Amino acid sequence: MRRYVSRITDWPMPFLFRNLNIFRADKRYGTFCAKATEEDPVKDKGDPVSDMLVDGFGRMHNYLRISLTERCNLRCQYCMPAEGVELTPSPQLLTHHEILRLANLFVTSGVHKIRLTGGEPTLRKDILDICLDLSSLKGLKTLAITTNGITLARKLPMLKQCGITSLNISLDTLVPAKFEFMTRRKGHHKVIDSINTAIDLGYNPVKVNCVVTRGFNDDEMCDFVNLTRDKPINIRFIEFMPFDGNVWNFKKLVPYSEMLDTVTKQFPGLKRLNDHPTETAKNFQIDGHTGTVSFITSMTEHFCAGCNRLRLLADGNLKVCLFGPSEVSLKDPLRCGVSDEELREIIGAAVKRKKASHAGMFDIAKTANRPMIHIGG
Repeated sequence: MRRYVSRITDWPMPFLFRNLNIFRADKRYGTFCAKATEEDPVKDKGDPVSDMLVDGFGRMHNYLRISLTERCNLRCQYCMPAEGVELTPSPQLLTHHEILRLANLFVTSGVHKIRLTGGEPTLRKDILDICLDLSSLKGLKTLAITTNGITLARKLPMLKQCGITSLNISLDTLVPAKFEFMTRRKGHHKVIDSINTAIDLGYNPVKVNCVVTRGFNDDEMCDFVNLTRDKPINIRFIEFMPFDGNVWNFKKLVPYSEMLDTVTKQFPGLKRLNDHPTETAKNFQIDGHTGTVSFITSMTEHFCAGCNRLRLLADGNLKVCLFGPSEVSLKDPLRCGVSDEELREIIGAAVKRKKASHAGMFDIAKTANRPMIHIGG
């Protein structure tokens, strides 16, 4: 294990391990999200977007996240309850053809970025064919994937050939024992291998998602930042978010202000970068470092005003807000034989109902929503 981590870091092992102590539209739509201003709608003048993708606040949704599966080979505590979740029967999940038809509809309407999620997307047997077909869609600029990295190292060369242009790899700890505790599975070295493979294949940056939880990995933040010293890695510290079954607790949340203070104390050369209006992360660079550091502050400083994202779940439901409980099925009308124009009307109506912002963290924690593994990471 030590050889894998040292390959990423190139620093003495004692430094790294000094902290070993370790669908359907419904009435709920109008009750969830908090009231927010209608000012400053997000407009990307370079990319025409059809009215289908523009909400009541002028936000243009040109980014679609597609969950390919609810299955996963890890059992991360913030994503899935200990007892597991009931998975949607395979016949009720979107087929390859259905995914492609819906994706083409979104892309021809103005979506230029698609991210594949799960569950664990690399577990889907036809993922290479899906990637190849999606990457061939005229108008699509970015085909990304978010993965836990367990099987990525051996699959990434082919995924790249099939059109994956960027990727995020989830890793919440640099300590194998803590990884096994959090994920309820082994495989830390496989994730490290995947990060190295992505770097070797020329991905720049390689984004590493880290959910920071008080008392578990908040003491490793600066060790993660050190990964950016000589490698094209973007460490993305994510505030702990409430979803069904993950036993969210405010005491476990490490707010952005605290995370930033922790990093700045050890890395005073931390400087804020200019972020795109639709960016979810607050991005920073450290003087002399090859990589970058980012903070995703969904709980304490939401970025709803710039939201350009929609989610297509594995069961064919469209979700316009990650933290909203309401969904609308695209699979059911699709399988009933509706036309693309009718699908556009369904999508447009859902987008128009999107609220200006999501509720506060405590209201979110009390609102019925699906486990993250059903929604897609």
